[in-house]
Amino acid sequence: MGDDDFLQARSAYDKKNAIALYDYVQQLQNQHYLLAPYADYWLMLLNLEDADNQTVTDFLNKYSDYPFTDRLRGEYLKKLAKKQDWVAFSNEISNYQLEDPAVACYAAESSAVNGDASVLEGAKSLWMQAKEQPANCTSLYDRMQAAGVLTEDDIWERFRLVLADSRINLAKAIVKRSKTFETSQYKLIDKAYSSPQLVLNKRLVSFKTRFGRELNLFALNRIAKTDSLQALSAYKSVEDLFKPEDRSNFYGNLALQAAQRQEPQALQWYERADSTDLNKEQLAWFVRAGLREKNWPVVLKAVAKMAPEQADEGAWRYWKARALKAQNQSLEANTLFAKLSTERHFYGWLAQDEMDDMMSAPLNTYKVSDADVDEIASRPAFQRAEALQRLNFRWEAKSEWVQATKDFDDRQLLAAAEFAARKNWYDLAIITADKTTEMHDFALRYPTPYRNLVKPASSEQAIDEAWVYGIMRQESRFNYSARSGAGASGLMQLMPATAKWAAKRVGINNYNNGMIHDLDTNITLGTYYLRYTLDLMNGQETMATAAYNAGPSRAKKWAAITPLEGAIYAETIPFSETRSYVQKVMANAHLYAARLGLKTMSLKQRLGVVPSSIGVASNNLVDNAEPEQALEPAKPTE
Repeated sequence: MGDDDFLQARSAYDKKNAIALYDYVQQLQNQHYLLAPYADYWLMLLNLEDADNQTVTDFLNKYSDYPFTDRLRGEYLKKLAKKQDWVAFSNEISNYQLEDPAVACYAAESSAVNGDASVLEGAKSLWMQAKEQPANCTSLYDRMQAAGVLTEDDIWERFRLVLADSRINLAKAIVKRSKTFETSQYKLIDKAYSSPQLVLNKRLVSFKTRFGRELNLFALNRIAKTDSLQALSAYKSVEDLFKPEDRSNFYGNLALQAAQRQEPQALQWYERADSTDLNKEQLAWFVRAGLREKNWPVVLKAVAKMAPEQADEGAWRYWKARALKAQNQSLEANTLFAKLSTERHFYGWLAQDEMDDMMSAPLNTYKVSDADVDEIASRPAFQRAEALQRLNFRWEAKSEWVQATKDFDDRQLLAAAEFAARKNWYDLAIITADKTTEMHDFALRYPTPYRNLVKPASSEQAIDEAWVYGIMRQESRFNYSARSGAGASGLMQLMPATAKWAAKRVGINNYNNGMIHDLDTNITLGTYYLRYTLDLMNGQETMATAAYNAGPSRAKKWAAITPLEGAIYAETIPFSETRSYVQKVMANAHLYAARLGLKTMSLKQRLGVVPSSIGVASNNLVDNAEPEQALEPAKPTE
């Protein structure tokens, strides 16, 4: 009875029927239904604009332990700011824990209104974003500019930032703030975007103004996105018209684009850029360009140029240690490897491989008791999460889960993960067990459900079962109903065209798209496509993993003209999503081999050596009808 009323309450909310929703709230509360507060929350959302401040704050206090409370608080804060009720806003903002740019802009404006003008300087971080900010931030920026906090240099710095991301409309809004703004600049921005070579050839924009230099740089960068040599040629014709810092900027962007296209000239262009001005993405690709050329001194130089917080990332500590080891600085290298090897991620496992005869710190494993799990199950938040899961409110269930576990220690995290595993919520079990720092249970981190289907399918295709599990863990966290924004579905996240193509190849004559979530069918088709990509990549598992995510043609394109260490191949994949995907899948497979009792090898061995691009290109297995299972973003991103 309660479940039906709850679902009807949600339907009333979706239809914005506050009268019907009120009746359901009363019924659910009279039944003492576990999820009644959610219906009450939906009703408050519908009535928020008309509710007085005391009613809203009473509601927030009543449900302070619920994850929806802060989302409501965010909407309430926006309401107060729009009404310019800064007193009530100031009283409530300190309780807000989420991140919302609109609320952040209102908070900065509130402080300024209340006399704290110093906060405007700190609000520059909100301004210096490449993406569009909420409309209410305009008022804050107006205030900052009037106070002289938002300077002409700040305007041009953000103008350059958004042009680098080709956000033309936003660039027009920014340039309008400049004291040198002219309406004719709008058409020039459009022209530089659509016809950059023409802008440069005909000198349509003067180099004597800041706007002109920025737009000509943008035109050069537009060309560099597709053709390095053409961009360099265009630059040479106007080089003398730029200031030194603009020349450095050009070479930094040219080097970045070339490095992402894996062009060998990238390193010489990095040398022409002023390394102190390189941003995080440029520095990351400076390292990767050095790796691609096996130039270890360059790797060390690039890491040394990074800010401490970037240099401390696992990737750059690992590659720094590898560079030191390659140059026979073993003591310093092993110090880095020893610390890194205690961390449970891709670079941590690779660091273990480099430890030679040194002893790694043993893992502190812990198995929870039934009493531990029962204690978790007795908590209201977990009971609500279970009820929400049952009714397929997965997002709300995950929100309950995340809030309930955010302050847990390792033992509590493992107890919660075990609770989830017993409910077959493998995704929640994995993300929870993954958070432990000292005590670990790798059976919870790397579960092996559906083995009665995975093992025979892997055997049928003669592929490594640990690799299949590595793919599934990364693709869906074993949620068979998973569906990505791109349309990939099921345990192995197959695109519809790929699934249809594979079904035909394996002889499923009655296949339809509704079968893609069937466990047996999804695993059968997914393992077939894995076998197919493995054959296309000459049996190279790392390349095949990239092909599974981004399509076989791209995976081949990323090979070098000489054989390349698999870890370097993975590191220099241009697409951030695919790069992370390959690293995580291969690390998963490394761990699953031991879990499944299969032949184990080091992660470095599993990554193997990627053959030369000539050797890969000579493979004659390519089928013109083969779909490109490509899920990566439309351009290289960091």
